[in-house]
Amino acid sequence: MHNISDSNKIIVTQFFDALNRGDVAFIVDAYAADGCVQTMGNTLISGVFSRDQVAASAGGIFDVFPNGLTFTILNMVGEGDKVAVEATSVGEHISGQTYSNEYHFLFEFQSGKLIRLKEYMDTERVTDVLCGGQRPLSERQKV
Repeated sequence: MHNISDSNKIIVTQFFDALNRGDVAFIVDAYAADGCVQTMGNTLISGVFSRDQVAASAGGIFDVFPNGLTFTILNMVGEGDKVAVEATSVGEHISGQTYSNEYHFLFEFQSGKLIRLKEYMDTERVTDVLCGGQRPLSERQKV
């Protein structure tokens, strides 16, 4: 008999498997109706995105990574409704550059569904490759 923490760790493992094979339906279904992903930092892709926004954009990964982006779980710790994951990714960006990053993900579950996924990563790598060196306007630049 699995406890909640073990069950959530299984879901997280399946979630990364789905990311690696581009299974958008599985990824979206992992979220609760009011679930969200929060990409940390101050990059062009940072912010909080609802399940509907995830559904609309998740397939776009293959637009910028035609051969996919492969995640590898290094460590995973689960306690109660939270699962913490250290992971890496690697893939060939459409620009021809190899994109790789190191992450810490915090998955928060409620009744077996993802209510919040926090993604921490090296934001400089995001800016350099995924955002072509472009950064969001600072508050001063917006005025």
